[in-house]
Amino acid sequence: MNNLKKIGLTALAGSLTAISAHAAELGVSGASVLTFTDRNADEVTGNPWGMKTNLSFTGSGEVNGYTVSYMQTSKDQFAGMSSARLSVDMGDMGTIAFDQGSGSGLATIDDKTPSAAEEVWDGLDASAATSNVPSRGLVGAAGSSGVFNFVNSYSGVNVNAAYRKGAGASSADGGTSGEGSNGGAWDFALTSSEITGVEGLSVGAGYGEASAALDGKTNEHTTIFANYSVGMFTVGIQQSDIDNGKLGDTDEDTFAYGIAVNINDNLSISYGGRDTDYQKNAAADVTEEITGFAAAYTMGSIKVAGNINEVTNNLGTANLKDENMEIAISFAF
Repeated sequence: MNNLKKIGLTALAGSLTAISAHAAELGVSGASVLTFTDRNADEVTGNPWGMKTNLSFTGSGEVNGYTVSYMQTSKDQFAGMSSARLSVDMGDMGTIAFDQGSGSGLATIDDKTPSAAEEVWDGLDASAATSNVPSRGLVGAAGSSGVFNFVNSYSGVNVNAAYRKGAGASSADGGTSGEGSNGGAWDFALTSSEITGVEGLSVGAGYGEASAALDGKTNEHTTIFANYSVGMFTVGIQQSDIDNGKLGDTDEDTFAYGIAVNINDNLSISYGGRDTDYQKNAAADVTEEITGFAAAYTMGSIKVAGNINEVTNNLGTANLKDENMEIAISFAF
């Protein structure tokens, strides 16, 4: 996306506790997305057309010898969603950031299977992804709201770690969050395309723990993935596990796969699947089965993309089905 303009700013010494103010540059970019969505007949009875607009503001400047960066994205002007991130780049010592929704730690690799557009589970009926509610096997103990994030690279391995205290929440300045269902959490993701020595092969793994404040139990999140690209093809697999420490909670065991094909510089297609085994204590295990097809065509700053996703035994409920078809036209500026 192209920057609309550069705006000269002055860093607020009081806010950053810096001795002197330094000039910084603020970049602005954005996009508008027009969507057509078709779900089950009982879910879509009115207008299937929708739109969202994204505006991203990024800026950086030198403060006391370190590069301080700020990012804020209004993800959807109509839904009122936004995210922000404040980072301090310390050179070889890595980058420390405070994340309010941009993505940190294990959540950055919750689904690394290749896709031409959205993930195979996008748009399907889902419950809240908390520690004790079925979450479709998507790992991420610490989450990305109200977390401290550390990023660095060591000998070709990228490290992305996250830590939060109490419930994950995007609190305003001077605000606090409660313990919620989780007393705190930490996790990390390791990724590399160099250590295998195989051209086109990228791998990653991650682990995290979330302590449940109400009962003192610990929930564990684990994942490992591998993607291989050769010519016009990219294939990938991923295994993820969520083990809930509280007696009676449902554990989740997930295997995902995907294949994407770049037909040419403009057109790509993909097919993938995701099977999550819900291991229940007081009932028979149920395997959720998701499949999805996606395609995308890019013409300069215009992109047309679509997904057709289907699920059976949705979220571990036997014989519960759902489907979602979405076509999106995006304009970047």
